[in-house]
Amino acid sequence: MEALIRKANKQDLGRLREFLSRANLGTEGLTDETVDYFLLLENEDGTLRGTLGLEAFGENGLLRSLVVSTGQADKEIFVLFDQMVQLAKERGMKSLFLATNKSVALPFFELMGFQRMDREELPGDFYHSEHIRHVLNVDNSLFLKFSL
Repeated sequence: MEALIRKANKQDLGRLREFLSRANLGTEGLTDETVDYFLLLENEDGTLRGTLGLEAFGENGLLRSLVVSTGQADKEIFVLFDQMVQLAKERGMKSLFLATNKSVALPFFELMGFQRMDREELPGDFYHSEHIRHVLNVDNSLFLKFSL
């Protein structure tokens, strides 16, 4: 079955929160105003198979909430990232950042063009994000940057 990627809207908010909660991810900051910064990966029948979100901070964006169901093809995940890059460009962003505590994921992110960075290099306004404050308290968190 072919997967489709589209921008989330207010009608998707409930099922997006449920999908993220099932993956043990927080939904703080996911509101009517921010839901359109999330992309959904769906089957043709509308079944949610993945998501990727973005927190906007002026010209910078923080990727968050990458969740894909078991069995999703790498190609679909790459397309999800590519579509997020396009969305960030449309919103006037210059850089994308991400945080992970899974060092096994580093080769994937580096293949996508992200480069490791020190946490001290994060833009100052990121520290207003509940998500970043939480990530900073995780000992093995790694930060990466992608220039648009």
